[in-house]
Amino acid sequence: MLYELGGLFGGLLLLVYGSDRTVDSASAFAHALGVSTLFIGITIVAVGSSLPEIATSIYGSVYDTGDFVIAHIVGSATSQITLGIGVLALTASLTFERRTVYRYGTAMVAAMAIMLVAVWGGRISRLLGAVMVVLYAFFLLFRFEHDGYRQSVESRVESDRSVPRLTVQFVVGIAMVIVGGHLLITGARGVAVELGVPWYLLGVVTGLGTTIPEIAIGASSIYHDEESIAVGTLLGSNITDPLFSLGIGAAVGTIAISDPRVAVVGTAYMLAASATVLLLAYWRETFGRAEGILCVLLYLPTYLVG
Repeated sequence: MLYELGGLFGGLLLLVYGSDRTVDSASAFAHALGVSTLFIGITIVAVGSSLPEIATSIYGSVYDTGDFVIAHIVGSATSQITLGIGVLALTASLTFERRTVYRYGTAMVAAMAIMLVAVWGGRISRLLGAVMVVLYAFFLLFRFEHDGYRQSVESRVESDRSVPRLTVQFVVGIAMVIVGGHLLITGARGVAVELGVPWYLLGVVTGLGTTIPEIAIGASSIYHDEESIAVGTLLGSNITDPLFSLGIGAAVGTIAISDPRVAVVGTAYMLAASATVLLLAYWRETFGRAEGILCVLLYLPTYLVG
């Protein structure tokens, strides 16, 4: 048990420092290259912080643990859109542009709806997985074409750090976030296994563990006055996980689900909770403590689904 607790605390330290380095370098990239910080958050940072889910999906398909893969993604995505946004809103006021909520919120709902259809049959084939990956690639290309560049070449801000240096800092920061998340996951999983919890709860717990990088990056983004990276990371991760992370795992090896009912109910609640938060964000635009508490409360039923 001491080893697991050590992993938890060590992982937390890596997450905090690594997230700070990631946000700093991503912001510098955005200003130096003329790329919007929202696009950086919705793509590069979101995909980088979703690498644990991607790895889990691939290993899960290889070792035939499809139930755990689905539960892990449901737990991660649900905690990001509810607990993640709720915690950030409790620490500082969080602002959403209605245009951003509409553009990326609809993509998120579509990605989760595709996942719901995929798990309904109890089996996600390699072909369907490949289609999901292709759809995600089209989403990135479409958004890059429309949102990637918001600044003209003349208005770009010169950075005092070279692109290679920023690249190294970004890669190191993401690596620390991933390693920190891994240590945190393994510690939580070790405790959960010793307690003999079911696979769904185990997946939800580890999903929460892999959400901490997004929360840490979001908190650091707000601290550095880069709120768009925080919003982009949380929204982008919830597009990446149900579409790309699950899809690439299925593309590597078919994902079989032994209990489709639980998977469908969990995925449906993920979709319902996400739609609720998105509608609230579109209506209110600014999240304060009241909205933050509501988002946190929306996360709690996740443990009752299974």
